[in-house]
Amino acid sequence: MRPLVATVDLAAIRHNYAQAKRCAPGRRALAVVKADAYGHGAAMVATALAEEADGFAVCCVEEARVVRANAPKARILLLEGCFDEEDWRTAVALNLDVAVQGTEQAERLLMLRSDRQLNVWLKLDSGMHRLGFSAEEIRHWAERLRAAPQVAEVNLISHLACADEQGHELTGQQLDCYVDLQDVAFDQRSFANSAAVLTFAPAHMDWVRPGIMLYGASPFAGMSAAELGLTPAMSLTAQIIALHDVPAGEGVGYGAAWVAQRPSRIATVSCGYADGYPRHAPSGTPVVVRGRRVPLAGRVSMDMLAIDVTDLPEARIGDAVELWGAQLSVDEVAKAAGTIGYELLTKVTARVRREYRS
Repeated sequence: MRPLVATVDLAAIRHNYAQAKRCAPGRRALAVVKADAYGHGAAMVATALAEEADGFAVCCVEEARVVRANAPKARILLLEGCFDEEDWRTAVALNLDVAVQGTEQAERLLMLRSDRQLNVWLKLDSGMHRLGFSAEEIRHWAERLRAAPQVAEVNLISHLACADEQGHELTGQQLDCYVDLQDVAFDQRSFANSAAVLTFAPAHMDWVRPGIMLYGASPFAGMSAAELGLTPAMSLTAQIIALHDVPAGEGVGYGAAWVAQRPSRIATVSCGYADGYPRHAPSGTPVVVRGRRVPLAGRVSMDMLAIDVTDLPEARIGDAVELWGAQLSVDEVAKAAGTIGYELLTKVTARVRREYRS
């Protein structure tokens, strides 16, 4: 068996969900499990949270099916709504909450023939300009949908574009868009993503939507997950599969992009970009071997990467290599690679074995 595993700590996910609830007392929380629970495995995460989560949020019907199979009684919100007639039929059959983010979706909903009502979340474009209605369009559709027999709740949802930049003026402006709609009677409201859950109470409203924080990573560039009271949920661990002595002046890997400045001991590790490790991670990006940090050496290959263990002479073939996890945060690796933790977690590929503990 190839020595590469993503170990997912379900207890950590439960802890992080509880932390979201502590940050927003009295509010309900939709655990965001889209993108296969950010690479952690939606079926297992939904099962782990089924008894304590107030609900779940997914991107699409295909993801909702997985969650419903593992959390039969849960409230599940389709964040992008329904795209065709089959989606609407599935939303009814699975008893999903459905976001409505444009005129076409709203009109399809009005044409829906169903003996079961749906909870609808009208998407307000409060300033991100990605999806949603203007405030005036929201007024129009809230009134029409309130009168529709196939609609139970008429709710309001929006998404904050800059909540991860504390003090950004756009966040306040987006909330002002909601203030302009306070005369409209919505059953439920939800604005807060992870960043707002953690640091911006005015956005908490009725439902919060913890996403990246659920998996123990930080939404903030300048604040660690540990500082936020979060516990990393995934440890990506490979092994040293070869050791080589490289003379000074010799290159390592494709393009000989890393050149030994001294006689060096190079370890080959069983993980590459086909497993989800970032190909563009530069030399010097840390990994952890025997409790010590050692640097990446050269370009990441499809199935392997190289590390410089010259200063760790006790390193041996078979040693575990933590690429990120409890000893090295995914956010630090992401920063070194010029990206964000969200991308690294969601890109761990299917060929990486998942193991679960609780």
